[in-house]
Amino acid sequence: MPATSKAQQKAAGAALAAKRGEQPKSKLKGASKQMEESMTENQLEEFASTKRKGLPAKKG
Repeated sequence: MPATSKAQQKAAGAALAAKRGEQPKSKLKGASKQMEESMTENQLEEFASTKRKGLPAKKG
């Protein structure tokens, strides 16, 4: 399932980086923190790899 907004794609990228250990989990907040806890690495990768062109800034 691809991301439905640029904000969702960005949050997934931050959560994925934390899950892989590339950035500390303590820097996560809001949606990215919830995503990191509840989603698998594969799910996060799918959301984060969504192309940003044509996506709205926020989910409406």
